Amino acid sequence: MNTTGTNLDTVRRNNLATVLGLVHRGGPAARSSLTHATGLNRSTVGALVAELVELGLVTEREPGTSNRVGRPSPVVVADGRVVALAVNPEIDAVTVGVVGLDGAVHRRVRFPLDHVPGAEEAAAVAAAVIDGLRPDLSAASRVVGIGVAVPGLVREGDGVVRLAPHLEWRDEPFASELAAATGLTVSAANDANLGANAERLFGAGRGASDLVYLNGGASGIGAGVIVGGVSLTGVSGYAGELGHTLVNSNGVRCHCGAIGCLETEVSQRALLAAIGLEAADSEELDRALAAAVAAGDARVGAEIERQLGFLAIALRNATNVFNPELVVLGGFLGSLFAVAPERLAALVAEQAMAASGEHLRIARAELGANILMIGAAELAFAPLLAAPAD
Repeated sequence: MNTTGTNLDTVRRNNLATVLGLVHRGGPAARSSLTHATGLNRSTVGALVAELVELGLVTEREPGTSNRVGRPSPVVVADGRVVALAVNPEIDAVTVGVVGLDGAVHRRVRFPLDHVPGAEEAAAVAAAVIDGLRPDLSAASRVVGIGVAVPGLVREGDGVVRLAPHLEWRDEPFASELAAATGLTVSAANDANLGANAERLFGAGRGASDLVYLNGGASGIGAGVIVGGVSLTGVSGYAGELGHTLVNSNGVRCHCGAIGCLETEVSQRALLAAIGLEAADSEELDRALAAAVAAGDARVGAEIERQLGFLAIALRNATNVFNPELVVLGGFLGSLFAVAPERLAALVAEQAMAASGEHLRIARAELGANILMIGAAELAFAPLLAAPAD
């Protein structure tokens, strides 16, 4: 049996995926840069780019001025008209975004709620918001599907939400419910795992192969772990629940049933209470914390020190277990870190094994409010990026 044609087709498809992935994750790239990055010859890269243009996945533009001798290479750009929808159900809102293949967030709509939504209601709200985005979507050349960032445990195989404690969801087939409501393909995963991947590809973790991401919000603390450039998901997709690691054996009982979890000791609610606020976005929280510290507010200072101490215990554990090069902190944890970055770094260094923490850096997440939109969109883009020609 002659398998040469089949093998050549497999190679071509893999090369298409490689080139598309480079311009999707790395941004606009000259053909010459793609030739260097892939190790392929110029004519092969030219043919691959031409096929991706024909597929409507990339465009080419003329390069800017250059001092280099010879005709500069055209610049290849992922086509932002190819879009994915992103959905994030929360305890007080459902947020929907439109994200381009070029990584740009075209729209983000937060639909506030005065109660915790059930899974069926959240799917209906998301579908209604998506329907309202039809004018925006009319400019898209393709809608690849929906990615959902869930604050809870999501079964990898079918997107069933096994447990989202703050949403009070248990064994909810949210992905299939949303698919039925919209007629689009839907994939779902844990929000922190998706946030970790987004920061690794487009944010503070760009270029890092081993990182731990922790995000703090109204729904508690979620975490995602990247090991060797690959998301650590576990056998069913539930790995990385650092918010439920023990930090205080004399602490209070968590909703998960354990005593002294990280998210019972380090919380947005307690931080806001210390500065006298009921709610605040990241910028407002940053300003309020900075002002309180500058004014020498003892109550706020004590709460910051208390929360940093328990956060350091969790980061010590993560450092000793995963030996990451980078810890990225998002949400209110980013605000907590920003007010005393040297203090947190020192607390972790004091407690972690010296060898495990000698190359550790701690940074604030860079993608801000768009992080889960980008992370969820990556989930929806994944099949296209793996097989552009299918």
